[in-house]
Amino acid sequence: MEGSARDSLPADRLDDLQLSLVPGVGPRLRRALVEHFGSAGQALAATTGELRAVSGVGAKVAAAIRAFDRQEAIALAEDCRQSGVTILFESTDNYPRLLRDIPDPPPALFVRGSMLPQDSLAIAIVGTRHSTLYGDKQAERLGYSLAKAGLTIISGLARGIDAAAHRGALSAGGRTIGVLASGVLEIYPPEHVNLAAEIMERGAIVGESPPRAPPLPGVFPQRNRIISGLSLGVIVVEAPLKSGALSTTAHATEQNREVFAVPGPIDSRTSRGCHQLIRDGARLVESADDVLEELGPLVAAAPRQDGPAIRHPAELQLNAQEKEILSAIGEQPTGIDAIAMACQIAIPRVLATISVLEMRRLIRRVSGQFVVRV
Repeated sequence: MEGSARDSLPADRLDDLQLSLVPGVGPRLRRALVEHFGSAGQALAATTGELRAVSGVGAKVAAAIRAFDRQEAIALAEDCRQSGVTILFESTDNYPRLLRDIPDPPPALFVRGSMLPQDSLAIAIVGTRHSTLYGDKQAERLGYSLAKAGLTIISGLARGIDAAAHRGALSAGGRTIGVLASGVLEIYPPEHVNLAAEIMERGAIVGESPPRAPPLPGVFPQRNRIISGLSLGVIVVEAPLKSGALSTTAHATEQNREVFAVPGPIDSRTSRGCHQLIRDGARLVESADDVLEELGPLVAAAPRQDGPAIRHPAELQLNAQEKEILSAIGEQPTGIDAIAMACQIAIPRVLATISVLEMRRLIRRVSGQFVVRV
C-alpha cells in the first residue's frame, strides 16, 4: 500500500476495497460483478436495473451496492496505513498465486508481516483445538521438518494443533503464515498474541475480514478455504469426525490440493477424522518424507528473489556449493569427473555433496560414477 491519508490507495484499488466491503457481496458474487461490468468501479457505478441483471444480485444486494458509503473504504485504507497493515488485492501482481486460482479468492487480503514469492511452496498443517500430547508432538515435528525442507507452514493460529505447527516452523527458523478468522489487528485467541508476533517476524498473519473485525463463528469455515488455498496440500494431524479441520480438507479437494492425514491410536476419538480421511484416500503421513514424496518435483515452481526457479522444496535449503553442484547435474546421466571439472571443486567434496543431494532426493545414481536429476 502506497501514499498516505485519502490517497493511500489509488482510485481503482479503493473501488476494489469498497465493493468487497458491501454486505451480501461475497467473493464469488464480487467476481461475477467484476466479470460482468469489467471492473469494480463500473459495478459500483451501475444502476439498480443493471446490477439486477447479474445472476445472484437481488433487490437487497443491489440497494446495498448503491448505498454503500465510499468513506468507509477510505477510512479503512487509512487505518491500515497507520497500523502497518498491507492490503493485497486479487487484481494485483503481489497477490498470492495459489490463492488467486481458487474458485472464491478473497478480493482483498489484509496482511501483517511479509509474504514472499517463496511462500508459493507451502503446506498447511491443521487439526483439533483439543489436541493430545501425541498430536502436539506430531504437528510440531512435521512443522519443523517441512520448514527445514523449505516449505512455508500455513495454519490457523488456533489452540492445539495449529499452534504446535506454527511453533515447529519457528523453531526450525522457517517461514510460517497464520490465517485468521478475526481481523489481523484483533488476534484470536488472545493468548496467542506473542505467538502472532513471532510469526510476523518469520512470515505473516493474514485474513480477509477488516483488520479490527472480531472473530465471528460463521467466519471460521470461510477462513479454512484460505488456509488450503495458500497451500500445495493440507495435513490433518488430529481431528474428531466433526472437526472443523475436516472442512479445510473439503476445500482442499475442491481446490485440487493434496490431502494428508497422520494416523493416531485406534481408540483415540481425536484421530477418528484422520482415520476416515485415510480410508477415503488421503495419503498416510508418518514423516516429512511422505509429504515431500507426494508433492514430488513441483510442476509449477515458485519464483525466488535471489535466484532461478526451483523444482523441489528441498532446494530452498541448499548451501552455495550444493546449489552449484546440483546445477551441473542434468536430466541425462552426468559423470562425477564432469561435475568436478564444471564446478572446479575437488572430487572428494563433489562426492560428499552428491551424498547430501541423494539424501534430499534431488538426484539419483544411475551407476557408480554417474548421477541424474530427479
